[in-house]
Amino acid sequence: MMKVIGLAGRAGSGKSTIAQHLAQHPGIEWVDLDSVAWNTYAAGTDVYERLVEAFGVGILGETGEIDRLRLAKIAFATQKAQKTLNELVHPAVSDAVCATIRDHRARGTEILLIEGALLATSPHVDRSVYDRILWLETSDNARLARLQAIGRSDHAKRGRDVTPTGAFTAVPNEGSVKEVAEQLLQIIRSDRG
Repeated sequence: MMKVIGLAGRAGSGKSTIAQHLAQHPGIEWVDLDSVAWNTYAAGTDVYERLVEAFGVGILGETGEIDRLRLAKIAFATQKAQKTLNELVHPAVSDAVCATIRDHRARGTEILLIEGALLATSPHVDRSVYDRILWLETSDNARLARLQAIGRSDHAKRGRDVTPTGAFTAVPNEGSVKEVAEQLLQIIRSDRG
């Protein structure tokens, strides 16, 4: 039976790096929810239309696609705007996640690792589809250093005050990528029956 594992954490916590490492193990497939979300608001989708209606044509790039940087600048400016963004995008992401899970079950995937920053914090996430949600705990200094290294230091403030809720397993992201990935793999494999 396939296990569906959520991997969450604040921006710069190392989610993608750890997920990429884990996905190298046989039987583990990785889905990045950022990519899933971006697909939900591609031009021509209902979510695209609703985002343009809510935030205006200023979120569009030269080609008419939603420019994620423009959208972020507007949508993260206030709590109200961020709430609107989440209410418009998250239901479509949840639907896409369910479709992805069905697809991977049909293909015989052993462990589906779904990486998403908000899995342990958003009220819009259907946690019933996850066997476990893992939360990477990383110091603010380490997060900032990682984000600066990839030119995204502006992301450090996003989620700094975010606290995971509900059922999750906190895992300190201390040590090497290999060490942390192995620790997560032990947790994941211990759940299999």
